[in-house]
Amino acid sequence: MAQPLEFEKPLVELEAKIRELKSFAEEKELDLSDEIITLENKATSLQRSIYGNLTAWQKTQIARQPDRPNFYDYVQLLFTDFVELHGDRAFADDQAIAGGIAFFNGTPVTVVGHAKGKDTKENIRRNFAMPHPEGYRKALRLMRQADKFGRPIITFIDTQGAYSGLSAEERGQGEAIARNLIEMSMLKVPVISVVIGEGGSGGALALGVGDRLLMLEHTFYSVIAPESCAAILWRDAAKAKEAAEAMKFTAQDLLRLGICDEIVPEPLGGAQRDYAITMENLSKALQANLTDLCALDTTDLLNKRYAKIRQVGVYSG
Repeated sequence: MAQPLEFEKPLVELEAKIRELKSFAEEKELDLSDEIITLENKATSLQRSIYGNLTAWQKTQIARQPDRPNFYDYVQLLFTDFVELHGDRAFADDQAIAGGIAFFNGTPVTVVGHAKGKDTKENIRRNFAMPHPEGYRKALRLMRQADKFGRPIITFIDTQGAYSGLSAEERGQGEAIARNLIEMSMLKVPVISVVIGEGGSGGALALGVGDRLLMLEHTFYSVIAPESCAAILWRDAAKAKEAAEAMKFTAQDLLRLGICDEIVPEPLGGAQRDYAITMENLSKALQANLTDLCALDTTDLLNKRYAKIRQVGVYSG
């Protein structure tokens, strides 16, 4: 389990006391059920108090928790018969983005997503889910294939942003992201994007153009990370907390602004506390949206997608 966040420490300490008391009662064969129930009720109340009043910065911290479900967890628990496909057929197989073909409740789909690791070694191998251009080109190759064979596309967004190093720029990072934005807007199959963690910068947007944008309850989605925003506006990345509040990038903010289409509830404390509940909630949301989108003909699908994209933002003449 990951280190508790600062605001979670009172709850973590209380839960540790409950475990100790249960262990002591079992070891000494004592009936401490009343005391345990009292502490459990206190823990439940504290949980609701903490997670029912989270700030934007606290939500950002939860979205970044390393023990949250990653792309491969969702693939394993939501889909069947997954076959991973590799490479962009031009340069390399970028492991910061993964994807392939699978069945979702009996429907063949293409799944693509940012792939974070479970430990430092795997994160280094996957470049901490910060893709190079070949990652976006691999994603586009898989989406073109899905379009050819009429498979709906489900993307999973979880990155702090596209890799901004010299090697990525040399291989056309900006063009690769822009190409995805253009071509995703014209795909003739349903596209559902799900923000499962942090959705930062163009690296997230490159998998986010589609018919429906779902966001887990404690996630964010923005053209820039709060630290980078603070560094630009205040020349001080330490002001990330203030930037997070000002940016209005949480799931709740974006639902109100009409960018997010649906918020998927997480277990109390975050998706990392109960994978099963998270998967159940997301499965229901995906099925409902997929059923709606698959009922549309191609013309209606594209017209609705165009209208959705055009209504984002405020324009003045």
